[in-house]
Amino acid sequence: MQQHLRTTLATIASAALVGGLLLAGSGSAAAAPSGISGDFNGDGYRDLAIAAPIGKAGNKAKAGYVAVVYGTKNGLNKSKRTIISQASAAIPGLPESGDYFGDRLTTGDLDGDGYTDLVVGVHSERIGSTDSYGAVTVVWGSAKGLIKGVDISAPLPKYRSELGWGLATGDFDGDGRTDLAAVNIAAPELNIFKGPISRTGKAAGLVGIDTTAQTGINADRIIAGNVNGDGATDLLVMGQEEKGNAYRTRSVLYKGGKTGLKPSGKVAGGYDAVIADVNKDGYGDIVTGNFMEKSADEPNGGPGGAVTVSYGSPAGLSTRTPARITQATANVPGSATKGDRFGWSLSAGDTNGDGYADIAVGVPGKDVSGRIDAGAVVVLRGSAKGLTGTGAKSFTQNTAGVPDSAEARDQFGASVRLTDSNKDRRAELIVGAFAENNGEGGVWLFKTGKSGITATGSTHFGAVPVGGPKGPSYFGEVFAG
Repeated sequence: MQQHLRTTLATIASAALVGGLLLAGSGSAAAAPSGISGDFNGDGYRDLAIAAPIGKAGNKAKAGYVAVVYGTKNGLNKSKRTIISQASAAIPGLPESGDYFGDRLTTGDLDGDGYTDLVVGVHSERIGSTDSYGAVTVVWGSAKGLIKGVDISAPLPKYRSELGWGLATGDFDGDGRTDLAAVNIAAPELNIFKGPISRTGKAAGLVGIDTTAQTGINADRIIAGNVNGDGATDLLVMGQEEKGNAYRTRSVLYKGGKTGLKPSGKVAGGYDAVIADVNKDGYGDIVTGNFMEKSADEPNGGPGGAVTVSYGSPAGLSTRTPARITQATANVPGSATKGDRFGWSLSAGDTNGDGYADIAVGVPGKDVSGRIDAGAVVVLRGSAKGLTGTGAKSFTQNTAGVPDSAEARDQFGASVRLTDSNKDRRAELIVGAFAENNGEGGVWLFKTGKSGITATGSTHFGAVPVGGPKGPSYFGEVFAG
């Protein structure tokens, strides 16, 4: 039976689901919107949303919340923050145990006002007596940051079964307005809410796409980006397809255009992906992570996991042979060991200002100094040759200069984010370890310089310094911004 990718992820990353008390914080202000992606308060600096999906909200365990930390000229500033949950006065819904608010996040300017908005897929939201019915909440950016939100109310798909399971934003039809893609687990699996989306929660239209019927691949995880360099955003649909009597992970590229998203070529399957220009040719490349071992069902896995690069071109997917990188690839630090989960999480950004997109790769199953699943992160460098092992760096909690120390089952690297929060044109590295301190979670901030990411000057914080509670919450399991 076909299963969703997230089921596999949750099984491997299982831990006790308990929560903590929600506290409120305050946002920052700006005179006018910057229009910069990821800037919730319009001050010209990118901000960061940090999910704590099993934290308490309104005294309900596992209701979940999101902490937002705002960017400044000195980078992310923990004193400028806010907490968002269904217990917040201007956020729709009521906190309920098992909602996991925050475990699906994306961002985009959905109403076209110049401020980046935060989108939360509350796929486990119950409506009446129906479990896992699903809702999609938009929290609007403003000069005061993220404060008010609305659920998308119309038009809605006929079947909302876990609506919000997957999320992505982009201009999929090239009309200059931001659209929202949302996955549910009933056909049509992919729903495109056409922009703009009004402050009352009404989309300009709705298009349903049954990816299983069209391509044989179910819509599960979705990743937006521009592969062919035109004016419309493309969408990578990751899921599974039937192969004989079994299912294997597989992905398909849907190309954007005036008539909307249309299926194009199939690419390597996996469990996470990014679209970024790693060889600086002007076209987005699809980088797919598959943390599983190579097998018939996981042909794109590898020893301890693998990353596959399918290159972009004016036609969409290039005829160039995809590149495959593992920890056994030349110049990649460390060694490929079964269970490392190399490729569990991915993020793209230019870490040294050379114009090539680099890729942060989470390796949360890496054993460190004998401590099982302590976790690591590898940063791969983009170049004219594409993504290679040359210049790659690796970081753990035992790396000199990194605060704290590696402990068994921390799963450092389960989430990664490359983002330029201080506007110096070099992306810093943000690493999450949701299992840190028995599920409390934690976030590490790494600085960057001319040579890329450095451990020198790195910092670490948990939920409490940004207004959250002490106690298990999986703080840092998901990032957006």
